[in-house]
Amino acid sequence: MNGQNNLVDMPLSEFRKYGHEMIEWIADYLEKIEELPVLPNIKPGEIKSKLPQSAPLQSEEFSKMLNDVDKIILPGVTHWQHPNFMAYFSATASGPGILGELLSAAFNTNGMLWKTNPSSAELEETVLNWFRDIIGLPQNFRGIIYDTASVSSMHAIAAARENINLEIREKGMSGAPKLRLYCSEQAHSSIDKSAITLGIGMEGIRKILVDSKYRMIPHELEKAIREDRANGWTPFCVVATIGTTSTTSVDPVEKIVEICERENIWLHVDAAYAGVTAMLPEMKVFFKEIERADSIVANPHKWLFVPIDLSILFTRRPQILKQAFSLVPEYLKTAEDSVVENYMDYGIQLGRRFRSLKLWFVLRYFGVEGLQARLREHIRLALLFAKWIDEDSSFERLAPVPFSTVCFRAKPTGCNDENKLNGLNEKLMNVINSSGKLFITHTKLNNIFTLRLVVSSIRQEERHVEQAWKLIKESLEKLLSENNIEN
Repeated sequence: MNGQNNLVDMPLSEFRKYGHEMIEWIADYLEKIEELPVLPNIKPGEIKSKLPQSAPLQSEEFSKMLNDVDKIILPGVTHWQHPNFMAYFSATASGPGILGELLSAAFNTNGMLWKTNPSSAELEETVLNWFRDIIGLPQNFRGIIYDTASVSSMHAIAAARENINLEIREKGMSGAPKLRLYCSEQAHSSIDKSAITLGIGMEGIRKILVDSKYRMIPHELEKAIREDRANGWTPFCVVATIGTTSTTSVDPVEKIVEICERENIWLHVDAAYAGVTAMLPEMKVFFKEIERADSIVANPHKWLFVPIDLSILFTRRPQILKQAFSLVPEYLKTAEDSVVENYMDYGIQLGRRFRSLKLWFVLRYFGVEGLQARLREHIRLALLFAKWIDEDSSFERLAPVPFSTVCFRAKPTGCNDENKLNGLNEKLMNVINSSGKLFITHTKLNNIFTLRLVVSSIRQEERHVEQAWKLIKESLEKLLSENNIEN
């Protein structure tokens, strides 16, 4: 029997049959993933051209769906689970995380209120308290799960706006003074998008200069605040970053927080990528005085092997966040409201997935020590790759490596023309990526086309980093030979 003859759900016998097949398919996919090209070699529209232009009128067999996954979908997938995916921040989903996601889908709950899923509310509180303790934040920090760091940061900035007591919640932005948000030139673009969304506007953002290591310069921040106050702006929020997207640079939070406290400005710390490394005692040097920040974001889906999406906002001022967003219509009031936390009060969304399950599974399956060991190995491999770059006269490292991201470029001996070097490195990246054997991305640092290689996949071993380095060198040699450039 299939959906054509069944007016309720898929029969459980069928669910069991195809459920087992699906688990086997996923296990085979993960087992054989290195046989696949990490980046698909397809043209825009190619996948769409193979799909029907309208939905089926009659029920289709599940086996046909799985067959189409193999024939149509799989060839167009960029394999973030691939150990040779070393682009962006290479998020990977672990086995326990995938199973936690499956269970969350099976429960299919909406945790908007405590009453709508007590387990969701209380597990989220518990597992985030675990995580808070693991990364060394004090107990006055409260955690809330959102989907991505973009949304976590937006809520933090909204709380900062609420904190200045201008009645913006009631009256809107039209009569408010000009608000100023500060971040470094290296801050993530989601901060700009948050300012757009919240009515701060692009003109309300002031980008602070960075030093030679791409860190925000505190005295430039002080100067900007002083100038803005004199010119009628109202400074309300500073965003510092621990692990910027381009270089993973670390803003000096210990100095920035002193300025924010003195000026009574909310400090939000974006540690979406690097925040998980606070669980390593040797990495605490990058998190000095972070407990004095008003809010902090860390993403277990970036570098803790939890399936996308799961972002955590910690704040020591949850009452301000609640003040910004809590709105309880009559149909959402419950008898338990005075003694429980309803997570809908802490954000724009009403519906809330049971995301904490997958983090709970990951923390329990690997344990803190197991996660620490994996993070240490990734950092070791990144430093090993950086060492190879430093020792090779044909390459140049372009930024420090505090975590597991290496910024570098090819720089053949005697080639000092920046335009030619930029063109060469862009070609090098495209050659590497088109091979299907490795996927890396780029950024620009001081107008220099910069290659980025990231080691943060749970499936990456030293052999993968060695293979990447070999491919990079061979691809450069081939490019130089084809263009008659001596090295």
